[in-house]
Amino acid sequence: MRVAVTGANGHLGRRLLNRLAAAGHAPIAIVRSESAAGQVRSAASEAAVHVTSYADTDGLAQALAGADAAVHLVGIIREMPGTSFEDAHVAATQALLSAARTADLRHIIYYSLLGADARSRNRCLATRGVAEDLFIQSGIDTTVFRVGMVLGEGDYATASLAARAVRSVNFAWRAGSLEQPIDAADLIEATIHRLESPLPGVHDIAGPESMPRAELIRRVARLRGRSTRVVSLPIGVALGIADLLGWLMASPPVSRAMLEVLDHDDQVDVARVEQALGITLTPVADTLERVI
Repeated sequence: MRVAVTGANGHLGRRLLNRLAAAGHAPIAIVRSESAAGQVRSAASEAAVHVTSYADTDGLAQALAGADAAVHLVGIIREMPGTSFEDAHVAATQALLSAARTADLRHIIYYSLLGADARSRNRCLATRGVAEDLFIQSGIDTTVFRVGMVLGEGDYATASLAARAVRSVNFAWRAGSLEQPIDAADLIEATIHRLESPLPGVHDIAGPESMPRAELIRRVARLRGRSTRVVSLPIGVALGIADLLGWLMASPPVSRAMLEVLDHDDQVDVARVEQALGITLTPVADTLERVI
């Protein structure tokens, strides 16, 4: 099977390209810059690489020519100058679907976010929800994975947890916020499985255990042979700071939308997750021991 992966230069994208090749499929990486293409070529040498804007329907159609399926990884949780949530989620989805029809693509897997809903007041989650609706209503078989925290070797979330593990005191916005991390390897295996055995529809995806953020931080600290005290700070204060930064800066490091996404309580039925993914989830303890 020839499988195109958009946003293929990220941690998950590069892992997926290599796993596709190992499973006997022909991976096609679609990225939007030559620097991203270089990242892919150095990490996943068996992938064909195409450079195009995610809004360029013709460029996407050329990249998808001959492909059987696509995995759409494009998405942001923070807007940047020149890239809005509408650009990254809605316009990119519309362009991909137009190109997919031209290429006669049979199946798409879309990585969305837990909490995505076109009716949400949060623009990140709302535009993700609009993208989901576009895929589901497109007439192309689409599997939507709404994903929360993903932990894998060398990724941002894992590095952030590892950094927290060595601190004697950790300050966290609403430390009782529920996290349900999934092993990156599980998500990749599930993606391969659902490419080979499609299950169209929208599926909430998370790991096997939901826990407060404070508990996750303490577990990681214990793995490092450390102990840490987690101090919870009011999320309202963080949102106020984000609003102020948005008023003062053209490109603030955090935004209200980003913080609200990260503050989402993840509590997903594990049996439904395993049914949707077609795999048995790796215990959180095993994941942490491997990646931290």
